[in-house]
Formats: sequence, structure tokens, C-alpha cells
Amino acid sequence: MTRAPSPVQTAIVAVPETAGSALYGMIDVLSAAGNLWQTLVGVEPEKRVFDVRIVSPSREPFRCGNAIPVSPDASVDDDPQADIVILPEIWLGPDESTKGRHPALIEWVRRRYRSGATLYSACSGAVLLAETGLLDGCDATSHWGYETLFRKQYPNVRFRPDPNLAFADPAGRIVTAGGTTSWHDLALHIIARHASPGEAMRIAKVYLLKWHGEGQLPYAALVRRDPHADAVVRACENWLAEHFREHDALEQAVCRSGIPERTLKRRFKQATGTTLIERLQNERIEYAKELLESGALPVDEISVEAGYDDASFFRRLFKRRTGLSPSQYRRMFQLPS
Repeated sequence: MTRAPSPVQTAIVAVPETAGSALYGMIDVLSAAGNLWQTLVGVEPEKRVFDVRIVSPSREPFRCGNAIPVSPDASVDDDPQADIVILPEIWLGPDESTKGRHPALIEWVRRRYRSGATLYSACSGAVLLAETGLLDGCDATSHWGYETLFRKQYPNVRFRPDPNLAFADPAGRIVTAGGTTSWHDLALHIIARHASPGEAMRIAKVYLLKWHGEGQLPYAALVRRDPHADAVVRACENWLAEHFREHDALEQAVCRSGIPERTLKRRFKQATGTTLIERLQNERIEYAKELLESGALPVDEISVEAGYDDASFFRRLFKRRTGLSPSQYRRMFQLPS
């Protein structure tokens, strides 16, 4: 008789900054693997696939984001063993830092990795993972809103704002998931990998989880006002936000800046992380997205409204920036009337 495999020892990290929805959602979904679908359809449940425990800096109960109560099963001082370690989303502003907040936890994650554990993070949990140094020189993702944070605080991490999952190494021992509900994708990936693809599909059907194959690009805000001290660049940003539809907007922006074009482009890139032409294009695409979301204006007319007489160029640019064609974007984001 074949002996059933032991449950995968799963540690989910919780700190006061943790988002309760991601923490308990992940616990709920992983704990259901191997039994929930089977119970619903009337077949014998399998042995529990994941043995899930909450690990925190202390065993003391606390409240995480939005005052949601957490009762840890173990503290990092207990040095609990784990086959996989998951760092879910944390509440963190895009200009905040986690440096020095949880040193014992960060060291425990490093120890678990050295002991052979697979590490997973969801959304801004990747910031805590970056603190370990294990993402240096590797691809990683998180919520698209943290791109600037990674660029400034973790420049050795190859941050990718577009995918729903990013693999830091060929063996897949470190996997990061994108923004907010991308923990759904992460949970399905974990179940497929450590249980079976069939069980992942069954869980997806039970919970009505959708695999975000389109990645994060359709959801990302292309224009963000990151803090910086360059007054000339800020004035340029403000002017483009009001006049991006004008055909000579780029030339006017350079002229109004009062500095040479080459100097403005260099300073703009340095201050914002994007080029001047990218900002103009992003302003136009964001405006086009609003028109697609809110009305039935034909795509060719939207192209002109956004500042592009060449509708073919507009379509190509729109897909490059969002990952979807304008018509696909409209179907995805326009609410039913």
C-alpha cells in the first residue's frame, strides 16, 4: 500500500503591517486543497495537502492591517521548519521603507532559504523579501505602484511591473506575485506545483479564481507623480498633464522649460524614471483608457482625441503600454450599463 505524502509544511509570515485579506485568504485557499472540491462533489477527500501555520516575530496576538486580529502559531525565535515560506501583502506607502523593522524575521527567512525552503511573496510582501538580499540580481515583481520604491531602495533587484508572477531563479525557489489579488495566482501556482495542476484547477473552480494571464499592465496607472525636488521637471509634468493632446506638446514643453532640450530630457529621466516622450505617451494613453471605460466612441476617434492622427500607431502604442488592444481593454473594463 502506497503511503500518502506528508502535508507540505507551510509558513505564512504575518507582521503588524500585513493585509488581513491576503493573509487569511491564502490560509483559507491552501487549507482547502485536497478536500473542499471533493466534499462538494461527494467523493472521498484526500489527505490535507498543506499544513499551514502563521509565523510572526512574536507569539503574542496582535492586530494587523485594518485592526484584523492575528494569533501566531509560532515565532521566529522558535525557528519553525518549513518547506515553503509565504510573505503576503503588507500595507506600505510607495515612498516608505521597511529597513530595520523586522530584523529577526528577515534573518529567519534567510535561514529557511538556506535550509532548502521555497520562498513566495504576494504584492508588497516582495519588499520584505527584498530586505533579505535574496532578490539581488534577480527578476521580481510586486504591485506596479512600487516600481519607484524598488528602483530607489533596491536597485540591484530587476523589478518587472508587468507579470503576475516572476521567477527569481530557474529552479523557481523564489517566486514573487504582482499586485493585491495576484495572491490568487500565487495560490494556484503553489497548489499546482506542490499538489497537482488538477487540484489547482479544482480550487480555482470552487473559489471562482481567475488566472490573470494578461499580467498587471492593463491595471497599472501609467502616470504617477513620484516625489522629487526638481522644480523645472515638476513644472514640465504639470504642463504636459494639461496640454498632452496638443500635437506640438513636446516641443512646447521643452521651450517653456527654459533649458536646453538635452538637459531637460536628462533631468526628466533622472527625476521621474521615465523619458519625456514616454510621459507624453502615457498621458495620452491614460486619457484614451478613460474614454474606453466610459463610452462607446469608436477607437479611431479616440485616437484623434488623445492626440494621434494615425490610428494604427495609436493601437500599437496602446497595446505596448497596456498589454491589450483598445477593444480588448474596453471589454475588460467597461462596466455593464
